[in-house]
Amino acid sequence: MAKKKSLFKKLRKSESSLVAEPEAPVDEALLAELAKPKVEEPVKPVIVRKPYIAPPKTYPEIIDVVVNKTDIFFALELAKKAAIEDAGKAEYVGEFYSIDSDEDRVATYLFEARLPGYKGWRWAVTIAKLDDQSDPTICDVVLLPGSKALLAPNWVPYSQRIQPGDLGVGDVVPTSPDDERLVPVANALLQEEELDLAQLFEFGLSRARVLSIVGRDAASKRWYEGDRGPKAPIAAAAPKPCGSCGFFIPIAGSLRAAFGVCSNAISPEDARVVSIDHGCGAHSEALIKAE
Repeated sequence: MAKKKSLFKKLRKSESSLVAEPEAPVDEALLAELAKPKVEEPVKPVIVRKPYIAPPKTYPEIIDVVVNKTDIFFALELAKKAAIEDAGKAEYVGEFYSIDSDEDRVATYLFEARLPGYKGWRWAVTIAKLDDQSDPTICDVVLLPGSKALLAPNWVPYSQRIQPGDLGVGDVVPTSPDDERLVPVANALLQEEELDLAQLFEFGLSRARVLSIVGRDAASKRWYEGDRGPKAPIAAAAPKPCGSCGFFIPIAGSLRAAFGVCSNAISPEDARVVSIDHGCGAHSEALIKAE
């Protein structure tokens, strides 16, 4: 019992020994700072740098000069007759355009030229007059380009100008060394891969360059979407596709699963590359049933 009492006294003593700590002084400046309304900082714009794209090529604005039609020599009919005589036909000389005169005794009469291939050109007839009493005489008749005659279109490389059918007998079209359609044969296969002679012949790896992925994709797209693909009208009316025809010869290489060559002499596709889902009426299995 004495043990419990001593414990109770100890607890009473510990409670009575608690002394309240003095409050900390209030920082008036801090309170004033906290009381101020918060001002949100402006959001800085995010700068996005876009890649530079060159604008399309344009030509400078064409400004026509002030047209002078004052015939000080009264020789308009004479100038037009001279232009017609030089042109050979009256229909090649158009309307009167203007008169250029740098001197008091010489003037050049300009007429619209209607010669084929000379759009924008003008007939220029130079007439001289010695004095006020003398008759005008013709000095020269020439064709001069107008302000819109010398504007050539944007230059296009020859490789982009050539179209199918332009290459004739004896013509040579050089291939660019960095043509993306071709790749050196050393880069066509992995270095560790080894092929036997039959495989080398199959893939045509005896050449300096072979088709790249870009070249194969371009060729296959052109063939498949052309007249010898599945969308051609003759293929839509065919009894069966070329892939099941006995005259169909698969081509070598990686495109053999999609294309082949027709060997039927009576077919309009004979000796041409066709897709496996192309077709015509000369299918090998288009047989007549015996009655």
